[in-house]
Amino acid sequence: MSVQELFAYLIVDNASEAIEFYERAFGAAEKFRLVGPGGQIGHAELDFDGTTLMLADEFPDMGIVAPSTLGGSGVSIHLHVDDADAVVDRAAQAGATVESPPADQFYGERSAVLKDPFGHRWNVGHHIETVSPKEMQRRYDEMAGD
Repeated sequence: MSVQELFAYLIVDNASEAIEFYERAFGAAEKFRLVGPGGQIGHAELDFDGTTLMLADEFPDMGIVAPSTLGGSGVSIHLHVDDADAVVDRAAQAGATVESPPADQFYGERSAVLKDPFGHRWNVGHHIETVSPKEMQRRYDEMAGD
């Protein structure tokens, strides 16, 4: 198998509002959207500085549902940025909920956890130090109390 690309594809309740939020919060730019006769967005693509995020409205009759319908999501998206504090501030002002504020982490990032208004979790972080896997495990064990 030869993988050419991998895209995150989010299902949301109100894709138009989600596109506006991702533009305000993360500086994404809409590439295009496909709108059905009822106004639902069947597919849209956003550009995150060279990385594509796909999204669509939910279509419950087809088994395509948003976190709001499921009662949460088992997926987190990691957004690596130049300045996590600034992005978290901007996202919070745009309507995200800060679940964990920016802090220096054992794995060499300064990161935070956000929940967007559509139920998706975002880990937003920037690099602060290079940590080997062995050192990362040592720090993890120390943090976990092992």
